[in-house]
Amino acid sequence: MGFGQGVSGINAAAANLDVIGNNIANSNTVGYKASTAQFADVYAGTKIGLGTTVNSVVQSFTQGNIQATNRSLDVAITNGSGFYRLVGTDGSVHFSRNGQFARTDDGRIVNAQGLQLTGFPPAGAGGGALPQPLVVSSAQMPPKPTGNIKVGYNLDSRSSVPATAFSSAPGALPTSDMYSYSNSMTVYDSLGNSQQLVAYFGKSAATPTVAGGTDWTMNVTDAAGNVMGGSPITLAFDSNGKMVSSNPATITLTKTMTNGSSDLSMKLDLAGTTQFGSDNDVMSPSQDGYASGALLGFAIEGDGTVRASYSNEQTQVLGQVVLASFGNPEGLKAEGGNTWAATGASGEAVVGVPGGARGQLLSNAVEASNVDLSGELVNLIVAQRNYQANAKTIETQNQVMNSLMNM
Repeated sequence: MGFGQGVSGINAAAANLDVIGNNIANSNTVGYKASTAQFADVYAGTKIGLGTTVNSVVQSFTQGNIQATNRSLDVAITNGSGFYRLVGTDGSVHFSRNGQFARTDDGRIVNAQGLQLTGFPPAGAGGGALPQPLVVSSAQMPPKPTGNIKVGYNLDSRSSVPATAFSSAPGALPTSDMYSYSNSMTVYDSLGNSQQLVAYFGKSAATPTVAGGTDWTMNVTDAAGNVMGGSPITLAFDSNGKMVSSNPATITLTKTMTNGSSDLSMKLDLAGTTQFGSDNDVMSPSQDGYASGALLGFAIEGDGTVRASYSNEQTQVLGQVVLASFGNPEGLKAEGGNTWAATGASGEAVVGVPGGARGQLLSNAVEASNVDLSGELVNLIVAQRNYQANAKTIETQNQVMNSLMNM
């Protein structure tokens, strides 16, 4: 007669109460995964068991509910089993489902423990395919000089041929009798300075390039009146008002700069230009240059892309968040602070961009704990009953022992 079985049962029930209590305590912890105590019976070469023991404590990695927040740096992993990959300042690697991040003053994206979120650098930034800490720099976005201009016009076929030949120079700008229509556009030099271009169109009286059609002459000047290199340009229209060719066929506008920036060289695409009997008009002008810009904010998109927005109305990709997956997530080692570490049981982390089984990212949201609070309260009652029942077996054994001693 012994007390071992009851003692082992009490110890196991106490451990189970600890596990359940820990689940309840973390029911509001973002990204927490509920644990379950697993028990095993104990035998030592006898038909009568020696009690029970806690075999292991495993975590359930089912997804918790997604809760909306109003923070752009709250990011939830949805519809997948991926983990954020985080690194410490000592180079240690950690994994987490808690997407509550913050941005430090030097631009690093970190969790509450200061672990840095990792991802792939933007294309062309170097670093290969190795994840590295993501940084959202406060540095200004550098300017980009205009290299391509795309614009379409409608030139009024009812226009008259200008009475005076076109000419332009600083201090002697074109007069209205030198052209039929004019339009301006802003471009940018290599220092981000805006440069104004003015396009002048004049109907030509010369023999048309296309039989039955009409030619127009296009002259382009800068704001001071200097004629741009590559100008003038002859535009040939057929009798249906469609532009069929230009001379030169490839239009490149150039300008020698004197403000310290590189000389301008811009390709001009006039596709879609027409000559119809309606008012002169410009259609969807665009150019690919811009001034420098200050960082306004950034967002993490569903595929992990970190996209920053700037005061120059441009956006820039700063990197892409990576997610890690494991062959056996239950083999991960819990480290506290909402993080886990890889072990031999979990297998090596397989790192890639969000998508597929790893899941997608959702900004302005977090993944709540997957603890079923109602179920844990029921489990708490059951664990308490088990504890009391095992204590009762010890009490009974004690009474039997007293009876034997009193014989």
